Amino acid sequence: MSDLGDLGDIVHTDSPHSSLLGAEFVSFDEATATATMRFTVMQEMCTWRGGVQGGLVAGYLDDVMGHAYVAATGGEQAPLNLEISMQLLGLLPEGATIIGKGRVVRGGRRVIFLEGELLSEDGQVLARSTSTAIPTARPVPAPQEIT
Repeated sequence: MSDLGDLGDIVHTDSPHSSLLGAEFVSFDEATATATMRFTVMQEMCTWRGGVQGGLVAGYLDDVMGHAYVAATGGEQAPLNLEISMQLLGLLPEGATIIGKGRVVRGGRRVIFLEGELLSEDGQVLARSTSTAIPTARPVPAPQEIT
């Protein structure tokens, strides 16, 4: 399993969407092509029920699956989703720490198949997903102007 080191720098930059999700890249297991991330559920992501809104759960899953593919390609490529399917199995409560596992099932030249899971800290599966995507060159953020 890769520690954060250079891979952490390659895979997880200060992306606005990852920051919004309270994301932290933890590790990447090259043998299983699996990325592990940690998410802190912020109040802004939640409904009046006290948990993350369903469409936003897809954002967590998309983020961890995308990180798995970026890590698997050494930071060279990123997936562009064609389709995401998900199952909501439990509430992601406000303030919780959620563990995300994203895996590259198959990475071809034209099509990529990904899987993702979100788990509570005690290991309960809260959501799972699959994605079909196409490989693209990883976008590079534009340099920030200093004012």
